[in-house]
Amino acid sequence: MFRVAGWLAAHSAALAGKAANGHDFHSLRAPLRVLSADLSTGTILHKQTLVLAALLSLAASAPIAAQPLPAAASPTPIKRTILQKVDVPTANYETITGIAEISPNINIGRHTHFGPETGYVMEGELVLLVDGKPAQTLKTGDSYQVPPGAPHDARSGEKGAKVLAVYVVEKGKPLATPAP
Repeated sequence: MFRVAGWLAAHSAALAGKAANGHDFHSLRAPLRVLSADLSTGTILHKQTLVLAALLSLAASAPIAAQPLPAAASPTPIKRTILQKVDVPTANYETITGIAEISPNINIGRHTHFGPETGYVMEGELVLLVDGKPAQTLKTGDSYQVPPGAPHDARSGEKGAKVLAVYVVEKGKPLATPAP
């Protein structure tokens, strides 16, 4: 009983360190086979001790799981939720109505749309940056428009922003494309 718990206690810090560094644990197969062989002939008390030791190891690894996500796994600065798409009669276009939720204090990134964009700020504040036009500060209740194909960006305020936007897009074209 104490042999299994002692082995796990002695090695839990090393195991946690290896897990944090992405170790694949192939080197632990032999010791684990020995432990499982000992337990197959052991008592229920041995098995309960192993379960307890495994739970303690998991609890010791919780700080590793609580580490912040790497930058590549960070949430996107803008979340677009499409509410509806409607075909424009007698044209090869559709209107797309959606809500854009923008994280606080970020630029969403320069991009363009194949048609015009109009919008209404539902919450928060942002600065709309359209090429060839002065920066436009928008607050809750303000509306805006962006001409077709105009490269633009937006910088959200300290509380972020939530915008109701309507896009007119040529069918088959993406809603937005990156701009240089």
